[in-house]
Amino acid sequence: MTIAQQEMPALPPSPVMIETKGIIKSFGTLQVLKGIDIVIRKGEIVAIAGPSGAGKTTLLQIIGTLDSPDAGQLTINNTPVRAMNDKQLSAFRNRNIGFIFQFHQLLPEFTALENVMIPALIARESSSLAEKRAKELLDFMNLSDRMTHKPTQLSGGEKQRVAVARALINNPAVILADEPSGSLDTENKEGLHTLFFDLREKMNQTFVIVTHDEQLAAHTDRLIHLRDGVIVG
Repeated sequence: MTIAQQEMPALPPSPVMIETKGIIKSFGTLQVLKGIDIVIRKGEIVAIAGPSGAGKTTLLQIIGTLDSPDAGQLTINNTPVRAMNDKQLSAFRNRNIGFIFQFHQLLPEFTALENVMIPALIARESSSLAEKRAKELLDFMNLSDRMTHKPTQLSGGEKQRVAVARALINNPAVILADEPSGSLDTENKEGLHTLFFDLREKMNQTFVIVTHDEQLAAHTDRLIHLRDGVIVG
């Protein structure tokens, strides 16, 4: 058998970045999540899809530690987060999780550069290092000439790229995105989707994306389909 004919050894799987076990969540008498088990590995881009009311955003908020499940376990980057108190959880969230929302949530009184710096300053990074990192990220987003502009002076696509830079400022373990391209036109939507894959290739960034966008979902590594609080595919 020649070397070319020999089977190459399989590469080991990437480390587990997010794991949920038996996640249950109710609001009053309505059970929204009914025992969700998920494993997401480092560098994966995973989409969560399903009809309205399926529990997609609730699941994303629980993974992002913005809400707590009634039962079940959540581990992020080898850390069991449910064991933390509120102060520990807030610090962990700021350091390990980046958020991108449908509507960019930029603070209107601050420039693009200042908006990107804010999570780093909250994490007690020095102003000089936060500014250096923010400028590098905005340059990566092709926004070097827009750093001093406020949100009202930016296009929709530019605002969302600033929001992506802000999500990346603390080198998070995972980026969570809730309908990130829902408010964008076709051109900016395609640009944002391309950016996610560029970030995975260049930074090995992990993404979990709630989306109704079939084009984006089709290009992710994996699609998790929710219906009535359970995974159906």
